[in-house]
Amino acid sequence: MLSRIFFMATLFLLQACAAQSQLVQDELETVTRENLKYYLYYPEGYSPNGDKEFGILLFLHGGGESGGELGWVKRNGPPRLLAQGKQFPFLILAPQNPHEKKWWNAQAVMQLLDSVVDNSNVDSKRIYLTGLSRGGSGAWELATQYPDKFAAMAVVCGMAPLPYAHWIDKEMPIWVFHGDKDDVIAVDESDQMVNKLKEMGYDVRYTRYKGVGHNAWDRAYTTDSLYTWFAKQKRLD
Repeated sequence: MLSRIFFMATLFLLQACAAQSQLVQDELETVTRENLKYYLYYPEGYSPNGDKEFGILLFLHGGGESGGELGWVKRNGPPRLLAQGKQFPFLILAPQNPHEKKWWNAQAVMQLLDSVVDNSNVDSKRIYLTGLSRGGSGAWELATQYPDKFAAMAVVCGMAPLPYAHWIDKEMPIWVFHGDKDDVIAVDESDQMVNKLKEMGYDVRYTRYKGVGHNAWDRAYTTDSLYTWFAKQKRLD
């Protein structure tokens, strides 16, 4: 008898809880906050109050430079060349991903970029994008989420968002670099993305290094014609 009473009481309780279930509509405004350290290079002849506007290159480093000292950013890519004394014809913005094992925070990076552009003598139609490895993946992401922002993009051995290739601005020139012996991010990532873009009529060039592993950036970023190519690009809209 007691077990029957307990069963009935439990059943009643479950029915009461079920009767109280409801779907509530609500809204919460969220805010993205990220502490981004960065380097900003100003080219020769730049003046914040001058008549001449300059382009700007946003560089996203790879996973090996994340989450440590800001100086790590100078290990590869344009920051490394700057440390060696190379000069460029445009500004270079090189933030550091503060998280060792997280992807780039796209919204935070764009907030930083917009702030630098708004407070510098920069031509908003000559904003360039590049990244290597995890930063290359970040570059693809920015290109898909902010298709109206960049005048040109170069990606070095990054994972590619193949299903969203059509989100990228068709008028933006793209240059992809990858080593065919990459055992970290397979060259198939770039092969398939480049083929997809070409099928859709995009302006894309592909440098596929024979016998090169994941460090394709060593050759890609010492290609002087890359920076000449960047400097020639400008958005028309």
